[in-house]
This record gives sequence, C-alpha cells and structure tokens, in this order.
Amino acid sequence: MSREWGSRPVSEWLESADATSVRSLREFLCAQGTLDFPASTGGLYAAAAGTGADFEVSGYRSVWVRDNMQIAWALYRADHQATAAVRCVLTIAEFYRRHQRRFVEIIAGTADAQDPMNRPHIRFNGSDLTELPEKWAHAQNDALGYFLWLTGRLAIDGHLPPSHMPWDVLGLLLQYWQRIEVWQDEDSGHWEEVRKVAASSIGCALAGLETLATLLQTNRQMLQAAEAGGVSMSVLQLLQRECRAALLGILPAECIQSDPAKQRRFDAALLFLIWPLDIVGERALEDRIIDDVRTQLLGPHGIRRYPGDSYWCADYRQLLSADERTVDFSDNLDARDRLLRPGLEAQWCIFDPILSCIFGRRYQRGGNAADLQQQLWHANRSLQQLTTADCRFPPYRCPESWFCERGEWIPNDITPLLWTQANLLQALQLLEENLGK
Repeated sequence: MSREWGSRPVSEWLESADATSVRSLREFLCAQGTLDFPASTGGLYAAAAGTGADFEVSGYRSVWVRDNMQIAWALYRADHQATAAVRCVLTIAEFYRRHQRRFVEIIAGTADAQDPMNRPHIRFNGSDLTELPEKWAHAQNDALGYFLWLTGRLAIDGHLPPSHMPWDVLGLLLQYWQRIEVWQDEDSGHWEEVRKVAASSIGCALAGLETLATLLQTNRQMLQAAEAGGVSMSVLQLLQRECRAALLGILPAECIQSDPAKQRRFDAALLFLIWPLDIVGERALEDRIIDDVRTQLLGPHGIRRYPGDSYWCADYRQLLSADERTVDFSDNLDARDRLLRPGLEAQWCIFDPILSCIFGRRYQRGGNAADLQQQLWHANRSLQQLTTADCRFPPYRCPESWFCERGEWIPNDITPLLWTQANLLQALQLLEENLGK
C-alpha cells in the first residue's frame, strides 16, 4: 500500500475516496512520519519538529499553550488519546500553578497588565516548566481560552474527575479575566502581533467559559468541588454574558476598532471559533466567516492569515536573518510590514484541514452531499500542501506555510509544524467517518 500511495501524485489521492482508502492513506502518512507528535517527559509538545541551524534559533522548540491545546484536542478527537490529552492539560495547569503570581499580582493590582511580560506566559520551556526570559507578546486570551475549553471538554467526557481538576488555576483565571475585562481587553491573539480587541480571542475565552458552565450545571459533584476550589459562579456568569455580547458585536469582523493599525475585517483565525470550538452559534454568521476566508484569503498554495500579513512575506529569508524572523514584532510591526509586497503574503497550511472539518461536521449534522464535496476538496488541498521529494525537507511533512522566494513558492523554515499535523489528522479522521456511512 505504501508503494501505491507513494507512486501516485498527491493531487490524485482523494479523487475517488472511500473510508478504506482514507484509512490506508492515513496509515501511509503515519509510516512516513507525517503524523508523529513527539512529546516531552511532561507530555507537552514543541511547536515544531524541525532541524538545522536556522530552525534552532527560531524559538519553535518552545511550548505554546495554544498549540498544545490544539494538538491535544486532535489526538483526543481523532486518535482517542484521552490519556495524552489529560496529561497535556494538567501539565499546562502545573505550569500556571508554579507561576501563579502572574495571575495573583494582576488581580491584586500590583502588576501592570498593560505590560505583556507581566501576563501569564503562553510560551515557555516545556522540559522544566520554566519561563523564558526574552520579551514576548504574552497577552493572549485565546490561548488561555483553549486551555479552559479543553479542560472542560475532558471533564464533561469523564476523563477528569472532580479531584483531578485544577480548580485553583481555573479560579484564578476567572478572576484574572474579570480584572482585565477580557471582553474588551486588547491582546495579541493567535498571531502574537498588534494588541487589539479581537473576536477570535473573545470567542476562545467564551468557548472555555461556556464549557465550564455546562460542566458545572450538569454535574453536582463538579459544582461542589469547583466552589470549594475557588471558582465563583457569579464571576463565571458575568464573564459569559459580557463575552457573548462583545463577540456578537464584532463578528463577522476580527476587530472593529477605529484605529487602522488594529481594525481588521478578515482574519482566518475566526475559523477556529467554528472548529473546534463551535461557539459562533448562528449558521448565517458561520457562513459569512467561511465565505470571507474562501473569497478573501484563500490562495493556490494555502490560506493567508489576513490581508497584509508580512510574516514570511516574499523573500523573507533574504530580508531577515534567521534569528530575526520569529522575534516579537508586536511593538514594531510597521518595520516588518514595510517588507511586504502586496499579494505575496505567506499562505498557511493550518486552515484547509480546519475547513474540511467544518464541512465534515456539517455533513454529519445535515447529510448534505455538497458539504461532503467541500470536505473532500479542502482535505485534498491539505494533502497538496505537504512537502515533496524535491524540496529542502523530507517528503510528506506539514509546513507552517508556503512563501514566495525568488518567484517560487516553497515551504517556510517552520516545517513540520505540529499544529498543521494535528489539523490534518482531524481532517482525515472525520473524512473516514463520513465516507464510511
């Protein structure tokens, strides 16, 4: 079977797919190492698994909370790895427990929340759970929202009993969000750039809050343990109410602030509010977000994060040294933006598998054949984004993005990105489920 898949162009892999062929394809990719998720001794995942000098100075050996939650969710949803997901969540909780002063000092008003280095850190050393010293855009409510959401999901599904829940950390998180007024807090969000009031960040927080509320409303033992552990139901309800109103006031845009440096009509991060978070609520609003991404951001090699994105813009490796490419640009994005040639934003590989999952879930819920076709189409695009034998990486690797270098589109240095792998894994599993019906 490996010879069969390896001898066929990737573009033909899903032309006449059925559940058996998708399962065989996944087995082939596993054999190639495409879906490997190396974990630390604590069960956390580095953002990427690259090699070479340029990669080593990129910082992608570090652990990001957001990426870990996305990876752990994928392993749980697509591979039934509940133990790995629980371990990941609890290790993240232990990191925040060790560094709880970040929450405590902002709640008490003794630390300035406007300084992102005072915020709970969302990027750290996954080997020993220590903070990293370099300046970083740690104001990222989306990452904390994913952590709360997945913790709640695992508990609802019975994988985290009341006695194992990190109630102390969750209680501090709710107080922290109340203090900074998360529903109108300017954060750096998914892309770690200019701080703004972002729908994608508020939506992640809301997803976490509503999952926690569902858990506590449906499980008396959980409610008693939560209240004993410092989780305030009144604060939880306040945050839910404010975040829901704020989110609906911004969507389908990412940011509606008047400052042109912050205002953003289109951003592919909004897709995550549909999958995996399922928090948008209104089908028409979901349709608008999907249509925006497909008409405004979709390219031949992947999907742009947003119009005007200068990260890995054309000839990025010639314009910036290896140690400059992934530094914190949140306070000086204009300098990088000047490098961008219009229309040559990097095209990312994390979004097509997410769109495939979105259409796959719609097919499961409604049985519309058109949704299945869109699921297949985006899954096929995801496969076409894998590296090939003639590039500088081993074949069948999942890049972070494709970028233009001297007129040719190639994978960027962050290859393979485990977040891309996680999304592809989910897309293939959901496709196998639907084709097996």
